[in-house]
Amino acid sequence: MGLKSQIEWTESTWNPVTGCTKTSPGCSHCYAERMAHRLHAMGQPNYRNDFKVSLHKHALDLPLGWRKPQTVFVNSMSDLFHEEVPLDFIRRVFGVMQKAKWHLFQVLTKRSQRLVELAPLLPWPPNVWMGVTVECAEYLHRVDNLREVPATVRFLSLEPLLGPLPGLDLRSIDWVIVGGESGPGSRIMHESWALNIRDQCVQFGVPFFFKQWGGVNKKKRGRILDGRTWDSMPLQKREAAHPTAAAR
Repeated sequence: MGLKSQIEWTESTWNPVTGCTKTSPGCSHCYAERMAHRLHAMGQPNYRNDFKVSLHKHALDLPLGWRKPQTVFVNSMSDLFHEEVPLDFIRRVFGVMQKAKWHLFQVLTKRSQRLVELAPLLPWPPNVWMGVTVECAEYLHRVDNLREVPATVRFLSLEPLLGPLPGLDLRSIDWVIVGGESGPGSRIMHESWALNIRDQCVQFGVPFFFKQWGGVNKKKRGRILDGRTWDSMPLQKREAAHPTAAAR
């Protein structure tokens, strides 16, 4: 359940929960759902329920056994704030992250309203970064919800970016990731959408990370935007929470 990740903005994944349900247009071609179906067909025991929300208590303590500090994306195959994940289990996940203070944990959700409701009931150690996904302007309210969360680092995953975000407000946002949709049926991301977000990040001093153009062959399309790669992260806050990894 803890695997080296090919996601450009993290190092490893940890999935104490797997499975999810679609909640907005960005979910239409979910990579996690495709992968879960494949793993289910292969007989992988953690996916015996296919893509139904499943809690994996045996995976809770895994990060405590990883002695090498690393950046860990939590629930790449689910959403920790899904309505079917009980508060008690979420608390246990946060408790492990609090104990494993030598790692940096990145939590990402589309369910920002539940995040806001539960945030006062959870610990927020400095090694836990909290983010929301926003794929089009209709879901910009998720950014407002995120601002209410007392995380050391608040970040946005604007992926898959399905439309322009002219009303994006970067107040109290520490990091922005932008990416196009990849895989079968992927929808086009226009360059002007990404450049507009890039320009806002530069204007307001927010680290900007361009993950990919996407498409059926995402490697062929690459990661170059406006003549260069963009790999900025909130380094000062990263060093405070995760000094060993920042020094590598």
